Amino acid sequence: MEALDIISILLTLAAVFGYLNLKTLKLPTTIGIMLIGLACSLTLILCRPLIPNFIDDSRLFLESIDFNKTLMEGMLSYLLFAGALHVNFNDLREQKWVVAILASFGVIFSTFLIGFSSQFILQALGYEVELLWCLLFGALISPTDPVAVLGILKKAGAPKSLETKITGESLFNDGVGVVVYLVLLGMLGGAVTGHGGGDHHVTETSVGAIAKLFSIEVGGGLIWGAILGSVGFYLLRSINNYQIEILISLALVTAGYRAAAAMHLSGPLAMVVAGLMLGNKGRLLAMSDSTREHLDTFWELVDEILNAVLFLLIGIELLILDWTPKAILFGFIAIPLTLIVRFIAASIPVAILKNFREFSPRVVTILTWGGLRGGISVALALGLPKDPEYADIRNVILVATYIVVIFSIAVQGLSLKTLIQRSLIVKD
Repeated sequence: MEALDIISILLTLAAVFGYLNLKTLKLPTTIGIMLIGLACSLTLILCRPLIPNFIDDSRLFLESIDFNKTLMEGMLSYLLFAGALHVNFNDLREQKWVVAILASFGVIFSTFLIGFSSQFILQALGYEVELLWCLLFGALISPTDPVAVLGILKKAGAPKSLETKITGESLFNDGVGVVVYLVLLGMLGGAVTGHGGGDHHVTETSVGAIAKLFSIEVGGGLIWGAILGSVGFYLLRSINNYQIEILISLALVTAGYRAAAAMHLSGPLAMVVAGLMLGNKGRLLAMSDSTREHLDTFWELVDEILNAVLFLLIGIELLILDWTPKAILFGFIAIPLTLIVRFIAASIPVAILKNFREFSPRVVTILTWGGLRGGISVALALGLPKDPEYADIRNVILVATYIVVIFSIAVQGLSLKTLIQRSLIVKD
């Protein structure tokens, strides 16, 4: 199927499901679209005996979409830039230590705790699984998803400082999570697709080799983002034409992300830094009022459209998974497991910093419940090796990831606003 055909079908489904959500469910758009997609997928599965050919055609259509490549090498760059564009750098700087601990140590800690726990659970379910596979599950499910978090926090009404903690962590922690994922995947002996879209061959697993990969992937991505942001700033400051300035920002994201892939740098982290620079310094010193208004409108529209398509894909991917009983059981066990580990990881920066600043007693609970998993986890799970020898464990991890993501978005996402309002946080 041609790419334009796929795009037209996805946009049509997103528009139809979005319309139905507004008319009936009246939920946040992304969650409503995902739930309607899930309902349609379940209906098709139940009606399979009546329409087998249609089900088979639908599966073939979904299998023709490389979810991993579509998100990690395409949509993610625009979504992250659009999200970072509206984050206040001064607010982020005030929360820098909480964000830094959660986005680094918190992700690594969660990866290993979930990994070791998952091996114990899977062995109890009758799977003889290597620890590396369990650690891979920990790596892909530990980072909170910036796309899911940013989309839902806009509607949650969180205090600014708390919103900055959750948003800042989600923007930066996937870089650490994916580097850990790359190292673990490399230890299985394969070429892996990096965060910037390039192929990475991890042949050494020494501390020095891991540190080198981390510094190149993450550090290089941050530096490249700063360069992109500086170039964009000077270009925008030198003209006053909002059409060309929007075009420059679009080119900056598209070409900058692909260049990061070619240099084996973290494209998403580069987009976050570039978005922060243009959204703060650029907004104040390089844009006219007209440009600010049109640029914000354009990127908000891009954000809404791509989010709608992404959550649609999450909803309808249900059709192509192999829903075995043990995989489903592990998925439901993984829900409380990830929440417990998230609670422990979120408690760490609070325990470290409570002597230097005040925290609300319920801030850890909200950080735990607000740590949403989303499309990035699904994309990384779909990127696991398709070796026939490990087909069963790969399917178990994929199904479990999907169940955790659906719960995270639908249950945690819909109840986050209520939890925040009931917490009555005065100072967090």
